[in-house]
Amino acid sequence: MEQLKRILSRANLKSAYENVIRNKGSCRVDGISTNELKGYLQQHWTRLKEELESGLYQPKAILGVSIPKRSGGERLLGIPTTFDRMIQQAIHQELSPMFEFRPGKNAGQAILQALAYINEGHSHIVDIDLKSFFDEVNHDYLMNLLKRKVKDPQLLRLIWRYLRSPLQIEGKLRKRRKGVPQVLTLI
Repeated sequence: MEQLKRILSRANLKSAYENVIRNKGSCRVDGISTNELKGYLQQHWTRLKEELESGLYQPKAILGVSIPKRSGGERLLGIPTTFDRMIQQAIHQELSPMFEFRPGKNAGQAILQALAYINEGHSHIVDIDLKSFFDEVNHDYLMNLLKRKVKDPQLLRLIWRYLRSPLQIEGKLRKRRKGVPQVLTLI
């Protein structure tokens, strides 16, 4: 079965929808809130699914919002439309197991593992925070990495379009040639 078909399966989309609704969030560029997503899908799903399946779907612009960093300065976050969040969540659910190096683990579990290593006698733990990492992601390089495991050309095209979705900041659209906006809620 093609990867995009699995992503667009009823069960996967239902789970993605529930995750998006549970995470809530603010309105995006299109003004559709999580409370309005169900009605939006009832009205537009047939067309949207056809566009996704045929490779014609164009993701909407991402709302760029700056928030203060604890260490000073600001961090740019990207807020996709609620529908695009749902599709991105569906993609994540399908592809994550292919790339996850610590499946089912969270930050707290990583700390417990580090403590276990210390108790075993290891004396060094390295914590790396790459400054501006998300701002500098090279789209071509990322796509080449994805192509190693993702074999569905339509899915790759959709991911490329998500990477290249413009960022809307203060009402103006900015093209993106590199970087991936950090998302306010995890997808």
